[in-house]
Amino acid sequence: MKTAFTIINNKATRDGFGDGLYEVAQKNPNVVGLCADLTDSLKMGKFHKEFPTRFVQVGIAEANMIGIAAGLTIGGKIPYTGTFANFSTGRVYDQIRQSVAYSGKNVKICASHAGVTLGEDGATHQILEDIGLMKMLPHMTVINPCDYNQTKAATIAIADYEGPVYLRFGRPAVPNFTPENQDFQIGKALHLIDGTDVSIFATGHLVWKAIEAQAQLAELGMSAEVINIHTIKPLDAAAILKSVGKTGAVVTAEEHQRNGGLGDSIAQLLSRELPTPLEMVAVNDSFGESGKPDELMKKYGLDTINIVQAAQAVIKRKK
Repeated sequence: MKTAFTIINNKATRDGFGDGLYEVAQKNPNVVGLCADLTDSLKMGKFHKEFPTRFVQVGIAEANMIGIAAGLTIGGKIPYTGTFANFSTGRVYDQIRQSVAYSGKNVKICASHAGVTLGEDGATHQILEDIGLMKMLPHMTVINPCDYNQTKAATIAIADYEGPVYLRFGRPAVPNFTPENQDFQIGKALHLIDGTDVSIFATGHLVWKAIEAQAQLAELGMSAEVINIHTIKPLDAAAILKSVGKTGAVVTAEEHQRNGGLGDSIAQLLSRELPTPLEMVAVNDSFGESGKPDELMKKYGLDTINIVQAAQAVIKRKK
């Protein structure tokens, strides 16, 4: 199966965060890092070694980390907090809501090990509802890049954005296929592949799966348009409506619950502006479990074939 894109290598998106943080810190002395006892897992070691006076190891005290970060913004610092996505959101939701979002503090909440691809650590450490938690907060920007290069670019870009940001990324090595040193634009969807029969809007690890699905659909005689929605809030409504106006059918794909994720945001947009048949590839109201990342993606319906099947189903629903 030949896709429209070439894999440069396989690298974890969390590595993109670590390298992006190190690079942006060299340019901007106001960038500081905070971590909740997971420096190696968050790939913040290079930053810590190079800028020890700009790094705070708070220990297993995530709520305190968010409070410290909010306070640092008052002095003009740009804090990047780092821990697992579950602990970055669910464990500290009150602190984020009260100390960061409510007053629009310039905190960058950087969350690794999101979704079921956290793998063997199981359901207590995996989180599939974090996008919903964060996008519901006023003033919060929500970004979910697809590969190493895009995560690195997003990490650098958010330093220049004034306001709270939730940056989501993952643990496993995944296809790295977007351009190196790309210009990351918050809130701007990326049109990857033209198509006429169905629009596939994907985010995070599911973007590459969507590209693979497009190639399989082409072999079956169906033309799929693929768009990378790396910013879930603010949503690029103009790009979505333009694509859907052409294809008349939609598939959304994400490593997240159906409720509250990308599909939910797009469904709300279309119900207001352009009612259209839609199928969601996402976890269906379930917690995860312990297992190998690829096996979990298959079990929970987040693989290439699930996007192909969703596209076939929604095309049949077109009037």
